[in-house]
Amino acid sequence: MTTFSALTTVLGKEGADRLGEAMERLTPEPTGVGVFEVEDGSGLWEVGGYFIDAPDIGGLDLLAAAFSAKPFVVSEIPETDWVAHVRRELAPVEAGRFFVYGSHDSDQVPEECEPLLIEAAMAFGTGHHGTTLGCLRALDRLANEGFAGKSVADIGCGTAVLAMGAARIWRGDVIASDIDEVAVDVARVNVSANKLEGRVRCVEAAGFDNPELSAAGPFDLIFANILKGPLIMLAPEMCANLERDGYLILSGLLNEQADEIIDVYARSGANLVHHEVIGEWSSLTLRKDG
Repeated sequence: MTTFSALTTVLGKEGADRLGEAMERLTPEPTGVGVFEVEDGSGLWEVGGYFIDAPDIGGLDLLAAAFSAKPFVVSEIPETDWVAHVRRELAPVEAGRFFVYGSHDSDQVPEECEPLLIEAAMAFGTGHHGTTLGCLRALDRLANEGFAGKSVADIGCGTAVLAMGAARIWRGDVIASDIDEVAVDVARVNVSANKLEGRVRCVEAAGFDNPELSAAGPFDLIFANILKGPLIMLAPEMCANLERDGYLILSGLLNEQADEIIDVYARSGANLVHHEVIGEWSSLTLRKDG
């Protein structure tokens, strides 16, 4: 069955939220509406809707004009078996000692590696994106330098691939958190699939706002593969929950955003020790002053 998408951009969150609400009142009604910030520093927000029936082009044009948005781009979306598609497209990823794969590629796992199984249907945080790959490489680099995490936190964990990577190579305490309940459920499924129950705890939390997460600190390693805004907002908490001489591995950043993050964390006492660029994305390793 063919479905339809309608996408536009508008300046500012308030206008984007109002436009998204107005889209929900269209006839035919969209099956879903999303509002997302365009993470390029432009101040633009993307507003999109998905429709089972062809949307009313005239109505979309009126909405775009009323909210000073760009004209909507309407596209047909052919029916796709997305799990099969992901399985075809997501080949295994090697990041230092780590080998990230789906169960459909279990016959390709090398003997000398640390395997991390992420199912194709749970594709966010598989290691293919430059941010996740950069974090795994940073973890591998720290381990090669002799660091061993005794208390590790993965903030905004998604699939929990980073938390599981730490649990694969160290016997310390590892806790993974995400603000999204579904992500936490996905993380728990992946932890179970990798036979790491009892090694990685998964909790729902906004930042460090969870009693179990707070009680587990301070940490000697914290991952945060999120976005620039939350990274800036969480900088004081992140550093407060980090032990002296502990490490932060941060990503979710465009290259042009990295310097600002480095400056913000330096003011909280964590300084850059490594900066890796993969395509348009940056991954930062910082250490808290001893």
